[in-house]
Amino acid sequence: MKRYSDEYTDEQLIERLREGEREIADYLVDKYENLVRKKARALYLAGADQEDLLQEGMLGLYKAVKEYRPDKGASFYTFASTCVSNQMYKAVTSSLRQKHQPLNDSLSLNELEDGTTWNLITEESPEKIFFDQERSAHIASKIDASLSPFEKHVLKMYLDGDDYIEIGEKLDKPSKSIDNALQRIRRKVRDTMGR
Repeated sequence: MKRYSDEYTDEQLIERLREGEREIADYLVDKYENLVRKKARALYLAGADQEDLLQEGMLGLYKAVKEYRPDKGASFYTFASTCVSNQMYKAVTSSLRQKHQPLNDSLSLNELEDGTTWNLITEESPEKIFFDQERSAHIASKIDASLSPFEKHVLKMYLDGDDYIEIGEKLDKPSKSIDNALQRIRRKVRDTMGR
């Protein structure tokens, strides 16, 4: 793969990517993979392993490469870091809600025709599931209690899929204010998860 490190800024590379140099996307993903790994180490995803967080972070990085707009005033690094973090936090908060738990833990009845016994349907004991849910609910309530009303509003919009620029436009706030709020949210989530 061609290396561009000293030749062009990330923003210039994105411009060249838009002009058709597709291998630049791979280069940028490789370049920022360590950023994803670093952020994944700081988080916990209930019922999943670190690889799941890495995959979520890589999705955020791909999203950043695809959606970056230099005219909005943020560097690519800042935008990529925000996209990676947001994708990971979205996965963490989604796992805390366990909205799709019954679907994730169920098996098709067709799969039981091969002789699988009923006691092998779930790998986790009811006690472990209960305590994981309790822990997740406790963490979610601590995070919620630590956020200001503005931060809660920003987080909800972000989790609904809006980026910080769209949130700023909807709330009639500068994108820097939204970026700062998201940084505070990340710090508070990280502090809560570390306790």
